[in-house]
Amino acid sequence: MTSSNFSRPGAVDLSALKAQAPAPGQGGGSAGGGYVVDVTVQTFEDVMRKSLQHPVLVELWSPRANAEAFSADLAALAAEGQGRWLLARANVDEQPQIAQALQVQGVPTLAAVIGGQMIPLAQGPTPRAQLVELIEQVMQAAVANGIVGRAEPVAAAPTEGEGEAEAAPDPRFAAADEALERGDFAAAREEFDKLVKANPNDTEAIAGAAQAGLLARAATLDPADITQRLTDDPSDLAANLDAADLDFARGDAEAAFNRLLDVIRARRDEERETARVRLLELFTTLGNADPRVIKARRALTSALF
Repeated sequence: MTSSNFSRPGAVDLSALKAQAPAPGQGGGSAGGGYVVDVTVQTFEDVMRKSLQHPVLVELWSPRANAEAFSADLAALAAEGQGRWLLARANVDEQPQIAQALQVQGVPTLAAVIGGQMIPLAQGPTPRAQLVELIEQVMQAAVANGIVGRAEPVAAAPTEGEGEAEAAPDPRFAAADEALERGDFAAAREEFDKLVKANPNDTEAIAGAAQAGLLARAATLDPADITQRLTDDPSDLAANLDAADLDFARGDAEAAFNRLLDVIRARRDEERETARVRLLELFTTLGNADPRVIKARRALTSALF
């Protein structure tokens, strides 16, 4: 699989499902929380739209297929991914329109969606080791296409009587969210920066600016070029910054942090400050409560003092 697979003509047109959407009330919810969500024709398009920000893997299944181990492996890998991708599951017996629209020939079927383009990955029960390889290929293709956001955890479906009305989107972020959806990450960064300028203590806007900045930078990254630049000059600051972004976008936050920490330890000039600022921005993108951030913050303190 190469990144070109995800932008080639002839990919499945997901919008075809919109016209078939049933009346409200038939939508699916979370498959138990985490990074797995059940989808129906009603909810499919909204879930697929998330592929503009992060990869979505689609599992088309049926209880007739006797592929419980396959489903369990995918759910476990989604949990291990911690938001690198979202698993969307559709029961083709209950949602035949989805199976028809996606031209499913058999179940289980696994596909990836990146930037709204769906590409088949596997049909039939697939060993876990092979799934790991396929998912890594998907992540590499996503990076090459500038899709490097992280999925938000899906809340578990409420029991009867516990559900509350879904919170409306925060109007402050409307312009930034619109820019993200159309893939204009630089414009999204500008919109978040406006909010931060108006309120320097707006932690959500600060995080949004950091995430949009990473998306904008990652969209231009060339892994082969970065490798060559580091081979030519391991001390090249710009190459190390790009390599850290690439590590982070691929889900290896610790590698990104350690790379920047090594630069900070080795420099005593404005290049050190540049690396420190980039490191703090990646901290913000991941979240200050993350154990990897806490560990790296301690290392940063030691490196600086």
